[in-house]
Amino acid sequence: MTKLLFVCLGNICRSPTAEGVMAALVKRAGKSKEIHCDSAGTGGWHEGEHADARMHNHAHRRGYELTSRSRPLRASDFAEFDLILTMDERNFRDVKSRIPQTPHHTQVRRMTDFCREHFEQEVPDPYYGGDQGFEQVLDLLEDACSGLLDHLEGRYDPGSPKQN
Repeated sequence: MTKLLFVCLGNICRSPTAEGVMAALVKRAGKSKEIHCDSAGTGGWHEGEHADARMHNHAHRRGYELTSRSRPLRASDFAEFDLILTMDERNFRDVKSRIPQTPHHTQVRRMTDFCREHFEQEVPDPYYGGDQGFEQVLDLLEDACSGLLDHLEGRYDPGSPKQN
């Protein structure tokens, strides 16, 4: 089983959406027993909360269910997950700074590394914006999650030039 952890700041907008989009793609591909998805935040301000209602509504309109509850990143996540995917540079640096000194197998990557159609370097935080921000997050995450699934199945190398 490959275990994926999606991480953003508070775990109420971007990372639960990445988890929901990826879980839907994994289910459609018939890989639910092979790929596990979860999400966390670098901060614990929203621990126990569901996804932001605006993000939930936008995702639901596209057919995604956001069912997780916010939780902070834990030291044990580095031993439990194969791949930790961060939404922006701040999250990437924060996660990398928390890697324990003990041996682990976890790889930390930027979510946008797996985009094939979009050229953004980060998945922007839509929390303080309007509807377009939530739609942009979904567009980016649909692209990145599709690329990630293809990568896990050996059909896509995120190091190759993007096509557009």
